[in-house]
Amino acid sequence: MRQLLPTLSFLFLVATVSVAQEPLQPPELKVGAPAPDFALPYATKDTIVLNAPVSLSELIGKRNIVLAFYPADWSEGCTKEMCTLRDEFADLENLDAEILPISGDYVFSHKEWAKYHRLPFKLLSDHDHAVAKKYHSYNDMTGWNRRTVYVIDKTGRIAYMNLKYDVRTPDSFSKLKEVLSTLK
Repeated sequence: MRQLLPTLSFLFLVATVSVAQEPLQPPELKVGAPAPDFALPYATKDTIVLNAPVSLSELIGKRNIVLAFYPADWSEGCTKEMCTLRDEFADLENLDAEILPISGDYVFSHKEWAKYHRLPFKLLSDHDHAVAKKYHSYNDMTGWNRRTVYVIDKTGRIAYMNLKYDVRTPDSFSKLKEVLSTLK
């Protein structure tokens, strides 16, 4: 028995270390689940804000929040998506929505792009893609965000997810507006 004890202790230690080294899985995201919190620097067409980041938890309860993950400033599809949000901004505000586009670009690019296209909302900078990874919106193969859209309701829960948001037709945007119109 004494000879067996060190062997069992060693096996227990190896099993414990093996379990501890397994990577943590991100929480399951689904409609009704709590939205993962974050705080990110941002830029508008007029300014860059690094020291007072947008914090999701500070926005909860004020308005419904649209998180629009997109690959990159200045690209054709992203420009189309953001210009649609710009052109429909008044309608989205009337639906009590706060628009928060998120990409891995630096705030300096965001500011120039927002100024060039007269974008009326904050562009959040997730340069290390930590938030995109929390929201399953990061593509490891390309190193860019996927084009995804989440609606976070006033209780802080995910009310809608579109993991394949399409800018080529108005269908994805129409569905987004439809969902926002059902939220209080």
